Amino acid sequence: MVAFGGNALLRAGQKGTYAEQLANVEEACRCLLPLLEQGCGLVIGHGNGPQVGNALLRHEAGSAQFGLEAMPMDFCGAETQGSIAYLIETAMERVLLRAGLDRRVVSLVTRVEVAADDPAFEKPSKPVGPYYAEKPGDGATYREDPAGRGWRKVVASPKPLAISNIDLIERLAREGNIVVAVGGGGIPVVAGREGRSGVEAVIDKDLACAVAAVKMKADEFYILTDVPKVYVDFRKPGERALDTMSLADAQQYLADGQFAEGSMAPKVRAGITFVQNCGGECIITEAGQLGNPSCGTRITK
Repeated sequence: MVAFGGNALLRAGQKGTYAEQLANVEEACRCLLPLLEQGCGLVIGHGNGPQVGNALLRHEAGSAQFGLEAMPMDFCGAETQGSIAYLIETAMERVLLRAGLDRRVVSLVTRVEVAADDPAFEKPSKPVGPYYAEKPGDGATYREDPAGRGWRKVVASPKPLAISNIDLIERLAREGNIVVAVGGGGIPVVAGREGRSGVEAVIDKDLACAVAAVKMKADEFYILTDVPKVYVDFRKPGERALDTMSLADAQQYLADGQFAEGSMAPKVRAGITFVQNCGGECIITEAGQLGNPSCGTRITK
């Protein structure tokens, strides 16, 4: 299981054009060649934060200018899952053709079940969408940005419980297909008498990918980010890159506040979830390091 980081799609200073995103995704897919050349079965998850924000802006503009109904957040999640999966399929196909590898790429729009009574719904914390000069009065929860950029909507980030069609995702991967799934952490849904329905929330994509990896009994879980390894005392005197972390070490570093929330802490938690429940290794590293057998920081049991 590989979780693409945000820079696999959109990089600092870019506008997020189609051409920019496709070029970024193609480079990320090219970095996966060492795994593919080893014959690994492969499932790819990805983030979608900026893309969902842009979708919310488009819906808001369409509503204001043309009277079109703005779609709810779960719809925007599905919309961006499909568009990003299309980019990954297109880019991966090019990479496979150039490498002479015969593998098919399959994408599944993925719902992820969360608990309706998850405590996260009582304390929305995940910022989404644009900044506003004044706090909107639409009944949603907004927080003022500490950097003075305005007000921003915040939604819940509940824990992922179950991945829809995970048995099919696993089967397709074990048959040799490259599967794109669990995009953006999945579309958050809650179970009800008439089936599952979407909710206004964002699931952490690394944690959702970890749950998927556990369910599939994956051998390895790669979390791709913009640094080659995990560091303690990051950007401080005595900064140290870690080659390995035991579960106990990882948990202690988290308790000590070594990893920033919104940055490395969620990735380490996702790695802990995978290793605790599956027994394989979690490797946190840059995409470009995957050709190195000793790349990244490895969380092991």
